Amino acid sequence: MEINLPPVHEEVSAAFARYEDALIHNKVEVLDELFWDSPHTVRYGVTENLYGAAEILAFRKSRPSTMLKRALQRTVITTFGHDHATAMTEFRREGGSKIGRQSQSWVRQPEGWRVVAAHVSLLDAPAT
Repeated sequence: MEINLPPVHEEVSAAFARYEDALIHNKVEVLDELFWDSPHTVRYGVTENLYGAAEILAFRKSRPSTMLKRALQRTVITTFGHDHATAMTEFRREGGSKIGRQSQSWVRQPEGWRVVAAHVSLLDAPAT
């Protein structure tokens, strides 16, 4: 198994950056495109468990489109061979007091890299 082949890592990093841009600018059509269009796709969120691309899209269309900006930290993208990758990151929303965690499993599909599973959770920020 070849880990972090440079061209593959660049592709996944670009897909991840495109996802992040779509997320903070509420580009629902891009977010929908970047998730695998399958009933097998799963996204566990802070307050919701979504099974299948249709549930994920319905959630995206109904969520508020304000207060989406966030700063990423400690992003780790790891590729496995030519067709699989994980992307893990921590984030903080502007004005928020919690640390968010996001994990994604990406798989190369004929149409490009797609998220096949995702998880988002929040932690209380450590006391300083």
